Amino acid sequence: QVQLVESGGGSVQAGGSLRLSCAASGLSLCMGWFRQAPGSEREGVAAIDRDGSTSYADSVKGRFTISKDNAKNTLYLKMDSLQPEDTGMYYCAAGATCAGLWNEYDQIYWGQGTQVTVSS
Repeated sequence: QVQLVESGGGSVQAGGSLRLSCAASGLSLCMGWFRQAPGSEREGVAAIDRDGSTSYADSVKGRFTISKDNAKNTLYLKMDSLQPEDTGMYYCAAGATCAGLWNEYDQIYWGQGTQVTVSS
C-alpha cells in the first residue's frame, strides 16, 4: 500500500513560483503529478521514474521541474512562471510504471490534492 500526502499549494500572482511536496510511504517505481481545473478533466503534468528520468506535459515544459529525494521519500514539483491556466487541484500519484501512470491504467495511488491558484 502506498500513501501520499501533498503540501505546498497556495495562491500566487502570474509569473510567480511555488513548490509542491509529496511525502510518500510504501514502494513505488514511478511517481508524478496530475492536476485538475474546475470543469476540466484531470491531466498529467510530470513524472519521474525509478532511475530519475523525467517526462513532462508540453504545457509545462521549461517551467516546471519534478524531482525526488529518495532519502526523505519525498517528491517535489517546482513551478516557475506560473500562469492563470495552471490553476487547479494538484495531485501526487504513484504507480508501477510511468507509461501506466501517464495513461492512468494499472494500479495508481493518489494523494488528497493541494490547491494551486494563479491570479492574473
